[in-house]
Amino acid sequence: MRPFFLLIALLSLCHINAQDKKIWAKSFINQEAPELVVETWLTDKPDTEGKFILIDFWATWCGPCKKAIPELNAFHAKFKDNLVVIGISDEPSSKVKSMKSPKMNYYSAIDTQKRLNRIYEVQGIPHCVIINPEGIVVWEGWPHLEGHELTEEVIDKLIKNN
Repeated sequence: MRPFFLLIALLSLCHINAQDKKIWAKSFINQEAPELVVETWLTDKPDTEGKFILIDFWATWCGPCKKAIPELNAFHAKFKDNLVVIGISDEPSSKVKSMKSPKMNYYSAIDTQKRLNRIYEVQGIPHCVIINPEGIVVWEGWPHLEGHELTEEVIDKLIKNN
């Protein structure tokens, strides 16, 4: 009887350690990403062929979203040959264009109809999704979640492992 209880305890401990990180959206990890649909591009439409795509759901009123912009700018610059960074807001274009600081150096679009927000079931922002060149979601979540931060090292590893 004792080995049975040890097995149950061991399995319980493994389950606790194997829990996924908390995300505030529907998980698409290791699944085909939904089609990228936007209402209006505020920048040129990016060429995503053969590249990783980082989608950032954000808003001008969101402090953590604004905090992430300089980091996303750095990702855009460092990984420009392999990664396309796209910020998508559901606010009107006039609202997004009026935000002067921090400045976004990556691609920007709006979708006031919230089509992708609804598909991804985004409940909290910023919410980032990284899609590999084959169209599979390989990273998702809040970019500043402790222990699961989106960093240059994380992106570099995703690119190298593809």
